[in-house]
Parts: sequence; structure tokens; C-alpha cells
Amino acid sequence: MKNIIYILLGVLFGITMYKSETASWFRIYEMFMFQSFHMYGFIGSALVVGLIGVQLIKKKKLKNIDGEKIIIENKKYSITRYLVGGILFGLGWALVGACPGPLFVLLGSGVYSILIVILGALLGTYLYGIIKKYIPH
Repeated sequence: MKNIIYILLGVLFGITMYKSETASWFRIYEMFMFQSFHMYGFIGSALVVGLIGVQLIKKKKLKNIDGEKIIIENKKYSITRYLVGGILFGLGWALVGACPGPLFVLLGSGVYSILIVILGALLGTYLYGIIKKYIPH
């Protein structure tokens, strides 16, 4: 039953992204060219909702669906890791025209060429898992 809830939430998220045009390559292009506020507004509102959600989880010591306490560990701050990671993420986003979230939304909307990007993202994630212990942090 819990898996159905996750699937339904994922479908709702996908529909929201599709209907709000945040999975649109053109909207992402507009954002990177500073021609439209559309994506900045969507990302900004998501940031505010996430910030409030995390603070509520920490303050109220909320539990997950299994009744276990949610633990959010502090991040290890490092200029290098965030700079390099941010540049790679941003370049990938700009080149592909989508961040990881909308990839599956685009696939579901019939953009089958995005499968190449999904496979590349999965391969990159797998390779990162292999070499992570060798990368200075």
C-alpha cells in the first residue's frame, strides 16, 4: 500500500511539472537566457516549501511513514565539492535542457530520445559510486 502512495505522489509531481511547463526545454532555455521569470518562480517556491518542510521536520522531530525518526545530517561544507559539482550539474542541465526531475516526465510525455540522457545519468551515477572513495572531499 505504501508503494502505491509513492507512485501516486510521483505521478502527481510529474503531472504538475508537465502542466506548469517546468519540463519544457524552451522554459529552461528562457531561464538560462534570463528572458523569463517562470522557472525562477517555480524553483524559488519549491525552495521555500522545502526549507519550511525541513525546519518543521527538525523542530517537531517528525517521523517517517514507518514511524522512525527522520534524521537530517548536517552537510560537510567544501568549496571545491560544491563548485565542481554545481558546474557539472549546471552544464549538464544546460546541455540537455532538463535537470534530473523532468527526465522521466519528458519520457512519460513521449520524448523517447530522453532515454539516452537517462541512461547517461544512470551510468554517471554508477561511475560516481565507484570512484567516490578516491575523490578528495
